[in-house]
Amino acid sequence: MAGALAGCDTGASDAAQGGEEVAAETAAHEFTGILERSFAGDALPDVTLTDPDGTTLKLAEATGQPVLLNLWATWCAPCVAEMPLLDDLAGDLAGQVRVLTVSEDMNGAEAVVPFFERHGYRNLPRWMDPANDLAFKFGGGAVLPLTVLYDAEGREVWRMMGAYDWSSEDARALIAEGLAESAAAGR
Repeated sequence: MAGALAGCDTGASDAAQGGEEVAAETAAHEFTGILERSFAGDALPDVTLTDPDGTTLKLAEATGQPVLLNLWATWCAPCVAEMPLLDDLAGDLAGQVRVLTVSEDMNGAEAVVPFFERHGYRNLPRWMDPANDLAFKFGGGAVLPLTVLYDAEGREVWRMMGAYDWSSEDARALIAEGLAESAAAGR
């Protein structure tokens, strides 16, 4: 199962995987995300997520508001680098876009809870997918981080494969463009 996530966008030639969280200092790298639109129209995956308290979320039913879905892991340096940017983005877009961060750490709450406590994210949910069901729905070899924008009907608008600077004007424009296209299409 760990091989399914071997695509962590580390920016290095060796995509070593481990079960340990990377330090924020080791997360400095270039944001090299690649925008992909070929999956536009695909539905939110039918996967059930859990949070550390045992609350569940059936992802396919997370409609009614646009969703920015981010797959990440504590051991993925680019993922860790993105998290504060996604936290700020989630705060800025509250009420417009629901930002869902989903940890693919196999250790679940054991890895996620201390990570969130240490970093103090205020706007991000702590959803987990320790069985990697969501990664398998994205083809089994999903590059981490993977961020997908869905419209309010639960249809994919675009996906960003790899790390991206979510604090940039380009990111905000990309989200606004995706939401406008979605609204224009009547979705």
